[in-house]
Amino acid sequence: MTQATQQSTILDALPKAELHLHLEGSIRPETAVELAERHGTQITPAEVAARYRYSNFTGFIETFKWVTSFLRDPEDYALITRKLAGELVRQNVVYAEITISAGVMLRRMQNVEANFAAICETARSAPFRRLRTAWIFDAARQFGADAAKEAARWAARLEKSGVVAFGMGGDELAFPAANFRPAFDLARSEGLRIVCHAGEIGGPESIREAVETLGAERIGHGSAAMHDPSLAEWLVTRRIVLENCITSNLATGALAKQTGIPGASLADHPLGKLLGSGSLVTLSTDDPGLFHTDLLTEYSRAASLGLTNSRLLQLAEQSFSAAFLPRLDKRQLLADFRGAARSAGLL
Repeated sequence: MTQATQQSTILDALPKAELHLHLEGSIRPETAVELAERHGTQITPAEVAARYRYSNFTGFIETFKWVTSFLRDPEDYALITRKLAGELVRQNVVYAEITISAGVMLRRMQNVEANFAAICETARSAPFRRLRTAWIFDAARQFGADAAKEAARWAARLEKSGVVAFGMGGDELAFPAANFRPAFDLARSEGLRIVCHAGEIGGPESIREAVETLGAERIGHGSAAMHDPSLAEWLVTRRIVLENCITSNLATGALAKQTGIPGASLADHPLGKLLGSGSLVTLSTDDPGLFHTDLLTEYSRAASLGLTNSRLLQLAEQSFSAAFLPRLDKRQLLADFRGAARSAGLL
């Protein structure tokens, strides 16, 4: 057993949190086949496997569009929620903030409230009582400012049903951040927390704009911070958390773009550098089904980068610290995590 495997095995037993996780991106190939068949489309596993390979970010977006085209009614959303919740419980994830592509639902003229009710009911069902879930409604940047504002309205409308934050993903380079300020201002005024994808395929300025213009409290990915030490220091001062997703960055070519290394490999990932600079970092899966990964794999890959047990524990603890939870609930989850780490001889 390698040292990295030993480290990840130790972490497997600890309670964990997932903060950057897209519900629709959790659809694994076999589930894509099942969804397609439900709606009268026959596709082979080989066809799905070909779809689930990407050479760049655009290719990933096209696959995301394709697989979500089979999500058409509340029963479909219940199915993928059940599959994801089962995976999270098996990995000892006790808390997850799961992003829902409300912007995609609206673009396809679906019943957002009915879909969300099915999602929540499934996540709260008996098999998943060990798992606490909260929800982030997400706008797709490439759909534009008006669509983002409508997604923000729905996030605010369903806040009492479990939506804790509003965010934006999609094509980071599609439109300037300033275009979306009204949507984020609306969400914030209704008491929602703010997240935003930035510095995934964009540069350091994209991260700064997400914080200064949109009010982001956490940054999805944020790998571009490695290029600007002053930005990294500024983010630490403002307690802005970077949600790192190693496998995602490899699969979409985002890491190659950020590093300028064609075919960039795991060894080129800036996670260790960011942690060394004092950046507040979490570890997540992003789209685990589409990237053939899970949270245990992400920790194993982090260990393969040479991170010590102490650094891995720091990542795991930061995921609880950065959660959009009431203070007392967060304190209890952190206490449970530290207690488990002590019992395992890690603290």
